Amino acid sequence: MSSRTSTGKTSAVKALLFLLLVLGAVITVRVFNLHHFLEKEWLRQYVAGYGVWGPIIYLIIWTVAPPLFLPGLPITLAGGVLFGPVWGVVYVAFGATAGATVAFLVARYLARDWVAGKLQGTRLATLDDKVAREGWEIVAFTRLVPIFPFFLINYAFGLTRISLTPYVLATFFGMLPLTVAYVYFSANVLDLFQGKFSKELFIGVLLLCLVSLIPFIYKKIKNRKGESIEL
Repeated sequence: MSSRTSTGKTSAVKALLFLLLVLGAVITVRVFNLHHFLEKEWLRQYVAGYGVWGPIIYLIIWTVAPPLFLPGLPITLAGGVLFGPVWGVVYVAFGATAGATVAFLVARYLARDWVAGKLQGTRLATLDDKVAREGWEIVAFTRLVPIFPFFLINYAFGLTRISLTPYVLATFFGMLPLTVAYVYFSANVLDLFQGKFSKELFIGVLLLCLVSLIPFIYKKIKNRKGESIEL
């Protein structure tokens, strides 16, 4: 199976699982009549009542999650729900980048041999060769096309020769399209629990669809130039 086919199937499975998760949550809320706990304005006012500690705690959670192998998607979705589409993007973008940076530094300076052992025999074992050829572009590509678990790819990059600054910048800007789409969607997904399909939720779904096309457009441009950036 080609890497392109594998990437397409992986993206499709992830999209399907995500939609099933949302559907399951909606059904659960409807069955157990939990609507009053999932009103977005009430939730945001509740979090705002903690003042600056709300964002600080959220950023701390994001910073420690990748090094502790915790999945990033639920934390991203929570950012949209709790902080809205604007501040949610800000907190998720900086929090996820901070967490990715911590994992990178742990792999590079504290647990290099352990990480290398975990990656041995996987496609990520040759990541350093890709970095040598593509540089920061391979970092941006893996953020646009999340083929590998977020915590794993962060550790893997710690073993490569890429320096910290281009890694951080490529991570931040590479994740931004997906961050905006997921946060805007999650900021309005609670409308479903209230039995509404709002205009804002429709825009969120549209953003998710559009951002899913970015990897294919990016790879097509690279192929036209006779270049390859597949893992």
